[in-house]
Amino acid sequence: MCSIFMVGQSQFKIDEASSFVNWKGSKPTGEHFGTVKLKSGHFTYQDKKIVGGEFEIDMNSIINLDMPSDSESNAKLVKHLKSDDFFDVSKYPVAIFKLSSTEPKGDKTLCTGNLTIKGITHQVAFLATVVQKGKTLSLKSETFTIDRSKWNIKFKSKSFFSDLGDKFIDDDIELSVDVLAVN
Repeated sequence: MCSIFMVGQSQFKIDEASSFVNWKGSKPTGEHFGTVKLKSGHFTYQDKKIVGGEFEIDMNSIINLDMPSDSESNAKLVKHLKSDDFFDVSKYPVAIFKLSSTEPKGDKTLCTGNLTIKGITHQVAFLATVVQKGKTLSLKSETFTIDRSKWNIKFKSKSFFSDLGDKFIDDDIELSVDVLAVN
């Protein structure tokens, strides 16, 4: 019976060079945005839809794109994002997304899964455009928001500190996923 289920299923391996997560964080005085690369992963595709998959996010690859890449300010920000104030990448170098379900929503796909950051897992959902053509599969999500405080990212968070005035950083982080996978 297991072999019958596997008929028509295809595995698509994530192309790490072409796959990333976009991020944007905000505060009263501005915002910062950038990308984080995917380290590895795959999707299972069957009956013209994604039916499973997961990918690892290489937290050491986080970059900032709103300042010149060779500026001291950029280097300082990226170092701070990697520190234990934020993602603590020396202890948690990889974040993981595991897809648990997909559902068609018009010409988009609602992807639901578990996102693990800093060893803490919460469910997230996002709408994505999924295109399978030949030996490639692309998934491009719409922008979605996560609350960083749920993953114990406390730095200047009003969820943890009530005396910040206007010196806080928003708990909401905007994300979008851009993944290319090959068969």
